[in-house]
Amino acid sequence: MDFLKTINRRSFLSEVIYIVLNVGLALALLFIIRTTGSLLFALMIVLLSMWRIFAVRTRFWFANIQANLVSMIVSASFVVLLYSISLAECGAFQIFIIQIVTTLLYTAWLLFLKPQSKRVYVVAQAGVALFMGTAAIYSASYILAASPVVLLMWLVGYATARHVLSSYDEENHSTFLSIVWGFMVAEVGWLAYHWTIAYRIPFIEAILLPQVSIIVLCLGFVAYKSYDSFHHYEKIRMNDIFLPLIFSIGIICVLMLAFNGVLRLI
Repeated sequence: MDFLKTINRRSFLSEVIYIVLNVGLALALLFIIRTTGSLLFALMIVLLSMWRIFAVRTRFWFANIQANLVSMIVSASFVVLLYSISLAECGAFQIFIIQIVTTLLYTAWLLFLKPQSKRVYVVAQAGVALFMGTAAIYSASYILAASPVVLLMWLVGYATARHVLSSYDEENHSTFLSIVWGFMVAEVGWLAYHWTIAYRIPFIEAILLPQVSIIVLCLGFVAYKSYDSFHHYEKIRMNDIFLPLIFSIGIICVLMLAFNGVLRLI
């Protein structure tokens, strides 16, 4: 009985340490961006926070990096978005409030969504990474050439597809399918680079939402539902993808036809 109590105490202590470290990471990144304005320094802290990836023999590094790509993308995107918000042309107090809210959302990601392993949560993790990664890339696209933007978009597509496929125990074709989805996302990214539209969120002038991030998320939703249908029935059933397809096409058409000239970033 004493042994079991010791295990419970250790488990509770480890949970407390986990929460403190993750909250500390989010606050540290916010502090760095607000005090130093150094994007590179904040990204280095993100990399250091993932030291466990490299705390194994070198032959396992590549596998660990692939397994943690989605987490890396979300964390790096959070830093980029914090930095972009700090450059917004609006009041200092509004910027501070928006950065606090963004930090709270990132903390929720670290504490509640990231640790989950059920398929529905894994898909949600990939969706967050796809949306945030694309938004972060196009928030900085005005200082980047087309090649880095396309390459980063491919990486986001590859990582998110691989993350979803891992929940299906897809071993034979996961790499191939991830690469193909990465190329599809990269192609959308190349097209969007030459005509980047962004929307101002009502009452939050400090944040610009790139149109392409919404479009890529819709395409990813359809791709996921299509694969899920094929996985269960060995074919893509129209009944399984009809509503997601109509929903996604409807959103994309509305964005392209009615909201295609709100703000051009580049």
